[in-house]
Amino acid sequence: MSSALKGWTAMLTLALPALALAAAPSPPTWPPREPLLKALVDGTEPILKSQDAGTGRFGTQPWICSDQNVLFPLAAAWAIQDEANPWYHSDRVLAVIAAGGDALVADQDPQGRWTFRKKDNSTWGQIYMPWTYSRWIRAYALVREALPAADRATWEKGLRLGFSGIRKAMDGGVHNIPCHHAMALYLAGKAFDNPEWCSAAKAFMAKTVAKQDPAGFWSENFGPVIGYNEVYVDALGVYYSVSHDAAVLEALRRAAQFHAAVLWPDGSAAACLDERQVYHAGIETGTVGFTFTREGRGYLLQQLGKSLAQGRTVGADYAAGMLLYGDRGEGVLPAAAADDATVWIGQRDGLIRRRKPWQWAVSAYACPVPASRWIQDRQDLVDLFHDGLGLVAGGGNTKLQPYWSTFTVGDCSLLHHQAGDENPTFAPGIDLKWVPEKAVIEDVPGGQRLALTYGGLACRVQAESTPGGELRLAYEAPADQRVEAHLPLMNRSRRLTTATGAKVRLGEDDVLLACEQIGAWFDYGGLRVGVPPGASLRWPARQHDPYRKDGRSSLRTAKLVLTLPFAGTARQEVTLQEQPAEAFAGLVFEARDLKVTISEGSYTKRLDDLGSQFLGGGQVGQWIRFAVPGLKAGRYELLGEFVVAPVYGIVQVSVDGQPLGKPFDAYGPEVDSGGEQVVLGTLDLAAGDHEIQVQVTDRNPKATNGAISVKRWLLRDAAP
Repeated sequence: MSSALKGWTAMLTLALPALALAAAPSPPTWPPREPLLKALVDGTEPILKSQDAGTGRFGTQPWICSDQNVLFPLAAAWAIQDEANPWYHSDRVLAVIAAGGDALVADQDPQGRWTFRKKDNSTWGQIYMPWTYSRWIRAYALVREALPAADRATWEKGLRLGFSGIRKAMDGGVHNIPCHHAMALYLAGKAFDNPEWCSAAKAFMAKTVAKQDPAGFWSENFGPVIGYNEVYVDALGVYYSVSHDAAVLEALRRAAQFHAAVLWPDGSAAACLDERQVYHAGIETGTVGFTFTREGRGYLLQQLGKSLAQGRTVGADYAAGMLLYGDRGEGVLPAAAADDATVWIGQRDGLIRRRKPWQWAVSAYACPVPASRWIQDRQDLVDLFHDGLGLVAGGGNTKLQPYWSTFTVGDCSLLHHQAGDENPTFAPGIDLKWVPEKAVIEDVPGGQRLALTYGGLACRVQAESTPGGELRLAYEAPADQRVEAHLPLMNRSRRLTTATGAKVRLGEDDVLLACEQIGAWFDYGGLRVGVPPGASLRWPARQHDPYRKDGRSSLRTAKLVLTLPFAGTARQEVTLQEQPAEAFAGLVFEARDLKVTISEGSYTKRLDDLGSQFLGGGQVGQWIRFAVPGLKAGRYELLGEFVVAPVYGIVQVSVDGQPLGKPFDAYGPEVDSGGEQVVLGTLDLAAGDHEIQVQVTDRNPKATNGAISVKRWLLRDAAP
């Protein structure tokens, strides 16, 4: 993070508590211009270096049209006059911009479209890529007068061709893509003095405003689309900044209020309400559309402040948009998460309940299974969040995966995805109900419960937080009617420990544990889950990824599912509570805080997001040495904690030049930052400083590299 961003984050952090006071003298204001400009300036050189001079294309192979989206921040850097911006009217930047636009024209088809290609080389047909056209036209408006004549002619031919095709979409229905197109079409109408394009765009934006739900969101089937909702806010915001069309302001205000309402305390959003995307732990930092209302600016101030405080950075594209199209002024920050609070979404369609340290959300948006791969089944209707653990259960919806459903009635084995099938039937006629036909949030003594109906059978679930910090979930359903409840737990760790003493590793293989194998509870990534009689555990319940044609997904989005049958009972109860790791009785050294030396040809970096020190280079034989200072003489047992990942190798640990323990294979199918703890052995150490070396000795056949990432070294007394 740059010093300017750090300074702004510190000022915002100091200002946040003041806003809770009635007499707060100076609420923070938007935008933080200096840090945003610095982010744009600092981000320009890497973009310039990413261009292939021969083709004008940016990015990595395979090239996709969206790689050229960087034309906009480059044009912003070229156009913004400020003594802190060395790129202003740079000939080098202008030449790169010109070549980048020429590359887009060279790849257009006769209708002005590009192949919708993803970085995995899958293709989805021809498209007027909205994100690319909107950035290309903004870049054109900034640099057109300075473009060489030949390049300007090439650009204008390509832009006119594309926007002539985009214009035809303005007569269709409201959706996030044509909404973004409408914004770009308005800009193109201004740039090319085409009033008809502006008129068509304005009419479409009026339809977009009319289609907004009173609760402040846009739906693409039934209920909120939280992630894609920001696409609408962005499009309306850029459109408003150029058009000053007052008709969209109230829609932007409602949208800001909605986005503030669905936040967890860490700045992420409640995914059980979303019909398009699964949960993302990252913090959405907003778009230009949030800058035009006090509520929206408050949302931006909070979200950007939280993101920067976690060490994330601001991208050049984000900075360019905010600097060129955003408004300025004071913000009203979203209400801080109180110890006890209730937030309703819509007309009692969603609920977020807070009782510190727990918070939970329930969704009463119920609809039939959509045939579209993009609109997910409304099945996973409960999210559970803990202040210390983050989101622990729920996390959004998917398709062809009944074990994510809050309840099912029938045979779950009948619904699954056939590997490799690119065009599955998403609503098969099978003996299974996995989405409710009706959902209602009912008031009950002490709170609310979610009442659901599946095939005419009434099912209910209620969450309650206890003064002792425990969360209790009560599930009710008719006994002996083939009903199951499911608690899909977020992927927290690759290991779990059961009350029976079993330690289970969760990898690529299927795991099914019966109640007798689990016992009364299990521990999973700092969470203890109390298990009722008859329950079972299943891993991995994978997501059907709509963004891959074959639906395949990684273990990162898979769930560990607690299945609760209603055989001989009409009620099942589950408890959840934080289970802090036992304090290590010895010396603990964070690897990233120790002085290191590395082998020639290697490189190292501190990975704060993983809590580790990384060694890269990819070669067998490379090593990293950690200096462990000031030990007392004695006999010690040494343990190491390593990150596991697909790119990590097999390593041997040595202390002061002497190998200790067996080689450790740090390969894993997904990144597991929880830390694989390895007992390396005992040794006698003299008083003073010592050196621990990790050397890559081999590579798992499945590993794609030979890197390594060390979290901690632990030493404890092993004296007899």
